[in-house]
Amino acid sequence: MVGDRTNPLRAVLRDGILAALATGRAEPAPPLDRPWPAGLRWTRFLGVGRLPFGLVVNLFWFFLTLLLISGTSSMLKEPVRAAAADYPGDGAALLVAALVTAPLALRDRHPLAAWRLSFAALALLALLPWPPGIEYTEGGAFAALMCLYTVTVRCSRDITLGVAVLSLTGVWIKDADSAPGASVLLMVPLAVGYAVRVRRTARRELAEQERRHQDAEAVLTERQRIARELHDVVAHHMSMIAIQAEAAPYKVEALPDETRADLAEIRATALDALTELRRVLGVLRAEDGAETAPQPGLDRLDELIGNARSAGLRVEARLDGDLAGLPPGVGLTAYRILQEALSNAMRHAPGARVEVRVSRDDGEGGIVWLGVVNGPPGAGQAPHPPLPGGGHGLLGMRERAAALGGELTARPTPEGGFAVTATLPVKARETT
Repeated sequence: MVGDRTNPLRAVLRDGILAALATGRAEPAPPLDRPWPAGLRWTRFLGVGRLPFGLVVNLFWFFLTLLLISGTSSMLKEPVRAAAADYPGDGAALLVAALVTAPLALRDRHPLAAWRLSFAALALLALLPWPPGIEYTEGGAFAALMCLYTVTVRCSRDITLGVAVLSLTGVWIKDADSAPGASVLLMVPLAVGYAVRVRRTARRELAEQERRHQDAEAVLTERQRIARELHDVVAHHMSMIAIQAEAAPYKVEALPDETRADLAEIRATALDALTELRRVLGVLRAEDGAETAPQPGLDRLDELIGNARSAGLRVEARLDGDLAGLPPGVGLTAYRILQEALSNAMRHAPGARVEVRVSRDDGEGGIVWLGVVNGPPGAGQAPHPPLPGGGHGLLGMRERAAALGGELTARPTPEGGFAVTATLPVKARETT
């Protein structure tokens, strides 16, 4: 039973050590153009803050590595060692100094590879017959500790465990007398790196949770807006049904009583449905800022295209089919999708050529097809910066299409532009 319980631990250690030595990979290196931390932005007044932060960091560690190589090489070439019979020469001393300290310059871009190089260099230093009596160099020890810290921050738990086991084992094999102090020293970057990684992970998860919350809120808001618009259209038609059912008996003098009763039932049903719709609208509508203006349809497409042309887009439009006879809900959804697609083209491809296609096919219940394809920005034009709180336009278009049972696709084009296509079913106005 004891062996059964220890097997999982052995597997974890085995996998961790294997990953540390060969198969493991660190998280991607942070970009060189990452922004400066808030506490260091004052460096802009010194000029250095105008350079990318990641580039400055790498240059700093590179120059520090050069200094450590120079210092370590000088230490290895001190007269007491240079006079030894087995002294291999100044070139060999410089090579040893470079091997044990060079990982410091690599750790930001390749932390795990830097640790492997540092581990191998320190092991080689213990195996060489020269320099005598030197198990560690100050520069090599500093580089090893910094590599260990970076691995702990940027690698998974299993890899970090394997690195820690190998490092601790290495210091005990290398020199048992200094191993207790070296082990305590190794625990410092491990503990600090673990704390930093936990904090970064918590921040990343919080940011991801906030992003999901914003996306969910955007979906909910868009669905509410779509519901309000569609219910407004349905409420209008229900009102017309109730009014016509009430007025019909007065238009015909000799109307059978059975027909009068049916019309009264139609009117009562329409009023009940209208009452329920208005109750739903009362829940969905905000107390302030409720939209009361008539909702647009494809009858205002010329105005929409004219606005896009005034903004600098070169729009070519082709319309096919009876677009004026669309149900209000379908016309409104089509108009909003075209409006959002043209707005995106204005922001991301100013001055571009845009093709707008709208067609209606009355076969199999009827389908409206929409297409907006823009090319790359015009000559001398640059995309506008994204608006604060933006990024939900495509999501809104997909929600609008899905609300009618349609589909929408949005993808880049090989020419460097963007294409939005949608199919919207034309729902029947009468049901049985």
